[in-house]
Amino acid sequence: MGSSAAAVVAGVVGAWALCPDVDEIDEDAVLCLTTELEGHPDNVAPCLLGGATLSWTTADGAGAVRLDVHPDVRPIVLVPAETLSTHVARGLLPDVVPHADAVFNAARSALLVHALTRDPAMLLEATDDRLHQRQRAAAMPESLGLIDALRTRGLAAVVSGAGPSVLVLTTGPDDGALADLTPPGWSSLPLEVDAAGAEVLVGTPEVSSR
Repeated sequence: MGSSAAAVVAGVVGAWALCPDVDEIDEDAVLCLTTELEGHPDNVAPCLLGGATLSWTTADGAGAVRLDVHPDVRPIVLVPAETLSTHVARGLLPDVVPHADAVFNAARSALLVHALTRDPAMLLEATDDRLHQRQRAAAMPESLGLIDALRTRGLAAVVSGAGPSVLVLTTGPDDGALADLTPPGWSSLPLEVDAAGAEVLVGTPEVSSR
């Protein structure tokens, strides 16, 4: 879910804001620094900028652009009781993939940008994958079984990050298939897309007591 990236971004932005004579955060500099600390910009970019992001790296550092997510898109994360090491999950991926599979995923990546921003009806097709989800099935068979069941019902379900949580991108107010198919012991967490990203709040927060 990108918790380590969120912590890194919060720390760097907070430290930057505490520097004297700082009027505003230099997002480009923060992106480059947090990418160096985290290892890649994929997770730090949305934590910093909000919305959905496209990110890349060059010889000069990281870059990213923010996309406005269509208001109908509703992310829901299904979380199992057991955990899985990210290192183990990444270790299951092959070093080389077939050219046809790489082309397939490149096309789906482009389509996903359109689906997230313009046409959520394309989310199911846009989230099809050949490069990393099926390869991790041995480490998270229940997650992959749930994904298959949800996608059969027309819901755009994918492995969330390295797994074993499952991300579902829905557009309806309530999807009965989620309740019907979510295994016992799993938690369902409806989320909202954060459009703002990292913010510095100046002043003393209000404290209430009961």
